[in-house]
Amino acid sequence: MATGYLWDTLYGWMDTGTGGLTSANLAARVQPISHHLAHPDTKRRFHELVRASGQFQSLTPVNARPARDKDILRVHTAGHLERMRELSARETGGDAGDGVTHLGNGGLEIALLAAGGAIEMAKSVVGGEIDNGYALVNPPGHHAPRDAAMGFCIFNNSSVAAAYARHELGLERVAIVDWDVHHGNGTQDIWWEDPSVLTLSLHQHLCFPPESGYLHERGGGAGQGYNLNVPMPPGCGNGAYLHAMDTVVLPALRAYRPQLIIVGCGFDASIMDPLARMMVTSEGFRSMTRRIREAAGDLCAGRLMFIQEGGYSPHYVPFCGLAVLQELAGEGGLEDPYLEFLSGMGGAELLDEQRARIEEAVPLIDALR
Repeated sequence: MATGYLWDTLYGWMDTGTGGLTSANLAARVQPISHHLAHPDTKRRFHELVRASGQFQSLTPVNARPARDKDILRVHTAGHLERMRELSARETGGDAGDGVTHLGNGGLEIALLAAGGAIEMAKSVVGGEIDNGYALVNPPGHHAPRDAAMGFCIFNNSSVAAAYARHELGLERVAIVDWDVHHGNGTQDIWWEDPSVLTLSLHQHLCFPPESGYLHERGGGAGQGYNLNVPMPPGCGNGAYLHAMDTVVLPALRAYRPQLIIVGCGFDASIMDPLARMMVTSEGFRSMTRRIREAAGDLCAGRLMFIQEGGYSPHYVPFCGLAVLQELAGEGGLEDPYLEFLSGMGGAELLDEQRARIEEAVPLIDALR
């Protein structure tokens, strides 16, 4: 089994600003700090663990190339692209528009490389050069709607790749499964009226963005029914997430029968993440990956690609990511050194409240049959 892997050094050079979440602000007494919550070191550490663990030897390198303007404009407005171009040209960059997303000088080049990396992985998977792949890109993308940057996201990388697969690789149906802990509002916005891309988001209810990701948000027009949200209560761990996979995600994929599955892979549902309140361990991510890999084998000749989204624990993101890569490649290796300690903190069992909330989404699958 050939598993592609994509990382570019420039992904680790993304300037996310000097505050913990917003920019440093003396009047508000927000001190500057060397590591913004979305600092790229977390993903760089993931890449370095892939190399240091020896896992890289089992992977097939895929090289990133920058997305073209026309690739971006399939899913974003010209106004948004031009605003990012102007902001990137400023000597120190600045706020990308929502108060928490900073685009540094030259950041457009890196954002285009992230979107282009997602395209290159799609080309390799659909073209049969690899069986599946992991694009460890930065900045992330799933919060960026059609006309704006948001939530550390400049361009919607998964949507750029899905649109490329539709328009240039000839696919008719693509599914985006987003298990980042925050709602994939940007992806939902882009494909709201388009049934050619099934969008499915598992997320902590109302964690981010505010008032977003409700069960009743189903798509509109021709896309009615092709957007599924599974808002989950805080405290969900491996048991709840695997139940959501088994009762909602996998049945929805079987009903839709995509020709390519894209996973928006955030690790911020992990038990050590500072920006959410979920309890998934590396073994939970490994098990979810196994389920979706097997589904891709049944539904779309194994065409499966992962695109990095969020994840803000520099300690734990690397081991969660390594578990996913091991499962994709079908090869074990270095074990998670935190797992024994974290497994005693709960989250392994599915609670009745979690079951009830998750299963509220089950009837939504009928629209896809």
